[in-house]
Amino acid sequence: MNKAEFKESVYVADMEVSSTLAVVMAAERLRAQGVQVVDLGAGEPDFPTPENIKQAAHQALDQNFTRYTATGGIAPLRQAIVELLRRDFGTDYDPAQAIVTVGGKQALFNAMAAILNPGDEVLIPAPYWVTFPEIAKFLRARPVTIDTEATRFLLTAEMVRQAVGPRTRLLILNSPNNPTGRIIPPGEFRKIVEVATEHDVWVISDECYLYFAYPPATPFTAGQLPAELRERLMICGSFSKSHAMTGWRLGFGLGPSAWIQAMLKVQSHSTSNANSITQRAAIEAANGSEDSIRGMVAEYQRRRDWLVPALNDIPGVTCDLPEGAFYVMPNVKGLLGGSAKNSAELARFLLEAKGVALTAGSAFGIEGYLRISYANSLEMIQEGVRRIGEAAQELRG
Repeated sequence: MNKAEFKESVYVADMEVSSTLAVVMAAERLRAQGVQVVDLGAGEPDFPTPENIKQAAHQALDQNFTRYTATGGIAPLRQAIVELLRRDFGTDYDPAQAIVTVGGKQALFNAMAAILNPGDEVLIPAPYWVTFPEIAKFLRARPVTIDTEATRFLLTAEMVRQAVGPRTRLLILNSPNNPTGRIIPPGEFRKIVEVATEHDVWVISDECYLYFAYPPATPFTAGQLPAELRERLMICGSFSKSHAMTGWRLGFGLGPSAWIQAMLKVQSHSTSNANSITQRAAIEAANGSEDSIRGMVAEYQRRRDWLVPALNDIPGVTCDLPEGAFYVMPNVKGLLGGSAKNSAELARFLLEAKGVALTAGSAFGIEGYLRISYANSLEMIQEGVRRIGEAAQELRG
């Protein structure tokens, strides 16, 4: 009998392992060896899930709410999601235009799977979240990046107009942005969607970090656009960041009913329903107090306001002040060229020599930058910056 030789399918062979998760695994290996790692790579809040949400989950368990639910989510949760955005942003969606998914990532995957055909092109502004191009490649579509470095990582309508081609099917927007923290101004956001509509391009708005906008910036959802601009637009959201529920895995989609129904078809043959207990907890998250969100936003702003000036004090590093999310993306080109020739080598050096975990800009489609998360205590952020400063001094001689 011949020895079994596993060969990946063509769908998986072109995909890359998530760079952000790879950083997490590398940091865990060092911790196991006794290294004191400063984690500035985390893509999740460092706050606990609010108590009222946890109590709702306990109640669901006590009531034995442990069976299958409707694939697209229980009706009270879909209603709660619709009401949440109506209450906070004045949007106008119907529960039939909502689907509940296993995290925001599944909402994105389902939305792309439901609309893309092999050979279609997907416009993805860079820097981008690592998963966007990988889903496109898995579906045999072609990711086409839009370089935003010249505008300090802010996408414009004119950039989109220049990038649209005859095979463009989809545009992905992410504001507040991971990895840059930039927020597209509402007026420019509308112009971007208008350009997409003019060219019959569909739009996904990834709003995972919706609530994380720091004054004078304000949260803005694509659901606030006029109805005619929402006919081709899918919002993909999540409770992971806003309610510190990353491990609960609860996301959602809001968009045209036909698109939602196609996503439901995909989901019915993959995961079926999201966790039943999590769904009940998410109802409380949507309906309950938002004090925890306001508290997180205030603390993240405090950390950001310390971090950016501190990074700019390091020779060879420059960093803009982002308007949202909980990331900064400093320019580290002044540290490259010696023992660290690119951002990946620099990130590896910082992890192995200094015990600082962060992510190379190349993972997000941009070279010469690092992504730093400030979803950690201010004390740990300060220690991380101290170590980065040490590394910068060594690299610059």
